Formats: sequence, structure tokens, C-alpha cells
Amino acid sequence: MAKALIVYATITGNNQMLADILADQLDKLGIEVVETEMSQTDPNDFEDYDLCFVCVYTYDEGALPEEGMDFYEDLADVDLTGKYYTVLGSGDTYYGEYYNVAVDKFAKQFEKTGAQIGTDCLKIELEPDEYDIMNIAKVAKDISTKIQI
Repeated sequence: MAKALIVYATITGNNQMLADILADQLDKLGIEVVETEMSQTDPNDFEDYDLCFVCVYTYDEGALPEEGMDFYEDLADVDLTGKYYTVLGSGDTYYGEYYNVAVDKFAKQFEKTGAQIGTDCLKIELEPDEYDIMNIAKVAKDISTKIQI
């Protein structure tokens, strides 16, 4: 059975909601899912999974979550060759050019690991709505086609 690890950072609860919705969608596809908070996770944990997900918020003007800085820095040193990843994030367009830039920063860190992007990264405005839930389901479906379930 294929396995997925979803690591999230959240202040408002929106990114935990993203992680929960994604976990539910992956579970419906027959993928074993584990969710964990970024501050409680070592990036090396991804080595035990086929699919690697990060759900992250962007703080203020483009800053990464304080509780995720070590995770972010250590991620680049993990060998995830043969794995697939994608990054999701909830943010606020109020911040203009800084809207959800943590998603892009984490995607660049994943590139350094040797993992392949499994599907497009997803940026969501604040709390996920029905349209966003459909997009999260599409992320789950698209990335699941990359692996043997």
C-alpha cells in the first residue's frame, strides 16, 4: 500500500484543515496517510513514505513559519529520490506580492532532495471553500497516479 506523509504548520487552523481534507482524499484513493505538525517532525521522516506533502502558511511579508524554520533548512539535506511531493498553502491576498510565497520556497527546498513534483502546488485564499476542496481532491488524484497503490 502506498503511503503519504502530510506535514503542516498553522496558526489559524486553515493549513490543518488543508491537511485534513488532503488526508481524507488520499484515504479515499487507498493511500495510507499520516498527518503531523511541522514543529514535531523531522524531514528525514519523509524517507519512509512514497508521497510527501507540506501544508504551510506565509507569515507577514513572505516569512516562513517560525516553528518550521529548522524543518525547512533541514529538508534540503534529505535524499528523497524516487519520492513525489507537492506543497499546499493557505494565505491572504492582502499581502500582495508575498501571497503564499512559503509554498514556492518549500517547493524549491523539495527540488534539492531529488524528489519529483507529483502535481502542481496549490495556493488557497484563507479557509478552504468548496472550490478549494475540489482542487485538493484533484491534487490527491493527480499525485496518486504517479505511484503503485
